[in-house]
Amino acid sequence: MPPRSRTRANRYARRRRLRVAARDNDLTDVQWAALTTAWGGCAYCGASGTPLQRDCMLAISRGGSYTLANVVPCCGSCNASKCNTEVTTWMRRKKLDEKAFLVRQMEISRALISSPAEPDVGPDTTDASL
Repeated sequence: MPPRSRTRANRYARRRRLRVAARDNDLTDVQWAALTTAWGGCAYCGASGTPLQRDCMLAISRGGSYTLANVVPCCGSCNASKCNTEVTTWMRRKKLDEKAFLVRQMEISRALISSPAEPDVGPDTTDASL
């Protein structure tokens, strides 16, 4: 049986999976929901009403990971345009307000890290009289 040929896309996908697996990726679904609510749309352009994607400000290919401090919600257009470029370089090129973004990102990140969202588990049913 001949060896399975790999396309360039398959090689890149495999490398990405290995990079992601090697990092500490601790972004939970609850944290993602809190992030999307806090931003209220694309973190970069402000677009709302479009499906949001998880974008690592420091790209996976550059050593980033899926953590609360590194991920922001963004629209597909911004995510594709940014690719693996450093966020402030990309924002300058697109003439977006990088200072406002960085200040807001820091505020949201601090607020979510200092008071992590707790999953709703319902009312406490323990008997306090025991």
